[in-house]
Amino acid sequence: MKIEQIIVQYLYANKQVTLQGIGKFRLNTQVSMPNVADKDFTMPENAIQFEYNLRTLEDEGLIDFIVQHTRKIKPLASSDLDSYITLAKQFLNIGKPLVIEGIGTVQKNMLGEYEFIQGIFIPTKIEEAPKELREKKEELVSFESESRKKGNNNVAIAITLLVLAIAGTGIYYFIKKKHAQKEEVAVEQPAAALPAPITDTVKKDTIAKPVVDSNLLKASIVPKDSSTFKIVLKTYPDSIAMSKAYKRLTSYGHTLVIIPEDGAYKLAIPFTFPITDTARVRDSVRKFFGGNPYVRL
Repeated sequence: MKIEQIIVQYLYANKQVTLQGIGKFRLNTQVSMPNVADKDFTMPENAIQFEYNLRTLEDEGLIDFIVQHTRKIKPLASSDLDSYITLAKQFLNIGKPLVIEGIGTVQKNMLGEYEFIQGIFIPTKIEEAPKELREKKEELVSFESESRKKGNNNVAIAITLLVLAIAGTGIYYFIKKKHAQKEEVAVEQPAAALPAPITDTVKKDTIAKPVVDSNLLKASIVPKDSSTFKIVLKTYPDSIAMSKAYKRLTSYGHTLVIIPEDGAYKLAIPFTFPITDTARVRDSVRKFFGGNPYVRL
C-alpha cells in the first residue's frame, strides 16, 4: 500500500492526521465512515477541515500506523513519509497542487499559503502484509522447529547475530540521516511546449529544451553541490505513444523532457539535487507515478 493510501486510511480511522511542514487535516467526528463495500457513500460538504501550519512536526501516530501496515522498522517508515512530504512540498512551491485521493487537494495561493479543497470518499481496503513477508515469517518458525543439532545451532546463532548487526547499522544510518537533512527547495525547470512530431532525423540523446522562468529561479535555493539529472518514467516504442503520454502528463502540470534513443522515446523528469539524493528522488517519483523509474545522469 502506498504512503498516500495509508495517510487517507489513518485520517478515516483517527479523525485527524498531521503532515509535517504542511498542516493538519481534521475529519468531522459526526461523520460516520462506511465500510469498504459501500462505494455510493458521499462525503458531506466541509467534512474535512485543513489547518495550514508550516511548523507542524511529524505525526508519531501516523508513523506507527505505517509500521503496522507495511511491517517496516520505524526509521524506514519515517524516512518514507519524509520523502513523500519533501517531494510534495517541492511541487507545491512551484505551483503544482498536491492531490490526495480520498482527502482532497492542497495548493499554494497568491499569498504563499496552502489552501485546501475537499475531495471525495475513496473506499480503500487496508491490505495484508505482502506474501513475501508472510513466507519469511513462516520460514523462521519452520527453521526453529527443526532438529536442534549442535552444528545447526551454531549456524543459527551466527546468522541471528549477523542479522542483528545489519539491522542495528541500518537503524543508526536512517536516524543519523533524518537529523542531518535540511529542507531544500529544488529548482525544477517548467515544461517546454509540446515539440513538433519527431521523425527519424532526430539526433540521438537530444531532448526538448525547457523554458526557464526567471521568477522561479529567483524564488528557489539551489545547494552548491547540486547536479542536474533525470528520472526516466517510461520508454515508448514510437512517437505516437510518446506524444499521447507527453500531452497527458504535461496537462497535469508536470515537467517532462523527451529523450530519443535507439528508435524509442523516453519520457523523463529533470531534477537539480546533490548526486547523493538520486535514490531518494527516484523513490519519491515512484510513489507518485508508479512503475519502475530510473536515474539517468
